[in-house]
Amino acid sequence: MASVRDVVGRVGPTLLRVVAPGPGGPVVDVVIPEGAPAAAGDLVLGVGVVDRGGAVELVRLGGAAVLLKPPLAEDDGVLAAAAAAGVAVVEVRPQASWAQLVHLLRSVLDAADDAGAAEAFGDLFRLADAAAAVVDAPVTIEDAHSRVLAYSARQDGADRARQSTIMGRRVPRDVLARFRSRGVFRELSRGRPTVFVPAQQDGTLPRLVVPIRMGGELLGSMWAVVSGPVPDERAAAFADTAPVVALHLLRRRAREDGERTRAGELVRAALAGTGSGRLAAAELDLGPGPHRVVAVDAHDEGTRLALAARLTEGIGRRTAIGELHGLLYAIVPDADWPALRAELGAGPQAAAGSAVGPGDLARGRAEADEALALLRAGLATGPVVAHEDAWAVLVLHRAATAAGPAVAGVGPLTALDGQDGWYRDTLYEWLRHPGDPRAAAAALSIHTNTLRYRMARVVALLGVDLGDPDTRLALLCQLVAERWR
Repeated sequence: MASVRDVVGRVGPTLLRVVAPGPGGPVVDVVIPEGAPAAAGDLVLGVGVVDRGGAVELVRLGGAAVLLKPPLAEDDGVLAAAAAAGVAVVEVRPQASWAQLVHLLRSVLDAADDAGAAEAFGDLFRLADAAAAVVDAPVTIEDAHSRVLAYSARQDGADRARQSTIMGRRVPRDVLARFRSRGVFRELSRGRPTVFVPAQQDGTLPRLVVPIRMGGELLGSMWAVVSGPVPDERAAAFADTAPVVALHLLRRRAREDGERTRAGELVRAALAGTGSGRLAAAELDLGPGPHRVVAVDAHDEGTRLALAARLTEGIGRRTAIGELHGLLYAIVPDADWPALRAELGAGPQAAAGSAVGPGDLARGRAEADEALALLRAGLATGPVVAHEDAWAVLVLHRAATAAGPAVAGVGPLTALDGQDGWYRDTLYEWLRHPGDPRAAAAALSIHTNTLRYRMARVVALLGVDLGDPDTRLALLCQLVAERWR
């Protein structure tokens, strides 16, 4: 049985928000009251309730929760009555239709009680066929990121762009760019019921586009490949199918959000490296391995969600995604790492640990975190780096971190304290390029003669024999520790 919070979470914040949580009992039904007391597990809808008195009376009928539109959901008198009656209060967003909400809530409750939850969310492909019959043209249903969720059976007259869209399950980038340049997505965001896109010079046929909305949020769109302008009556009929599709998209998103939340919990447990983590890795069905743990520095939630969807879709079903401490983590088979690396190349900074077995995912995460820290600090080049690729940087950084306090403040290098920075820089590059003054001078962007002059000044201050290999090694260790700390 689902609780009030579970139901609200599955429907999503676009339509519902918990104002007062109540005792948290199970929800079994959705009712529109007719004056009789509600059962303990009922969601009671405040249809037609317009004032505080009506809302308080509704709360006194009982139930698991009362659903009200603003401002009644936050009214102090209503909340006091709900607390006394032990009833939760849920706010219904102003734009939401009560009829659509009833249908959606009952579908969520059915899905919560059904082991085959996927079937309860309906068949978008049948909806695409129905929409195609209405508009008399082949149709695709796409989400807000232009990924194809379903398409009608009538695609024989479609153009190359549509064929590529269906084959790749998303609108190709060049096609997307052309539609964007024509202002199609801008028109969709403005709330127009339909958008007609004329034929293009590259052979792309005209489109009739219908936005799919719920509660003011753009959930996706339907695209029909048409031969030319569509009569107003047929276009209006096509647009009328959008609310039904919106319900299915919301239910689909609710199911996927639940699955993603569960998968994220398993990923976090697997990366922790505890006994339960090994069980979580087994439940994720990652396969025998080896695997890579990849840390992605995606700062905002929208970027993380879009990236997670793109990675799981583009790389394969065995890519597990989870969030931890503001980072997005992907566990991917080592064989798929090259494809994932290419996918991440144009995105935010990302780093991968070395290839590890299912029992060593915690070590893989530690290595990914370490490599990402080097990227963030500008010590490694990116935007994507693998742990083994940055081994030289890692060795220097670890050595500098460990040895820095122990080697600081001893030996002749202290003679350069208080001098201009070029003294240390010159010695550092001279030691890094033994026997190659040209390379050392190039690293400093100075002439070779200038390098020789400066080194003479450095040697005079240090007063040591730079011909001794141990002396050179000790000085380089100190300089590296200074720089990398």
